[in-house]
Amino acid sequence: MRVEVDRDRCEGNAVCLGIAPDIFDLDENDYAVVKLDPVPEGQEELAEQSIAECPRAALTQK
Repeated sequence: MRVEVDRDRCEGNAVCLGIAPDIFDLDENDYAVVKLDPVPEGQEELAEQSIAECPRAALTQK
């Protein structure tokens, strides 16, 4: 699976980073970035949880 960050929606709340620090990070502007593309099979559940819990719905599965 792949995850995409909508930079227009992301506020840098870092909820995704708290859930899945191996998958997500923050860039120099504090926007979420995906470190693993595609997301490894063993971490897909964490990616899906991050998508579901993003307060700005800035993450989508591709």
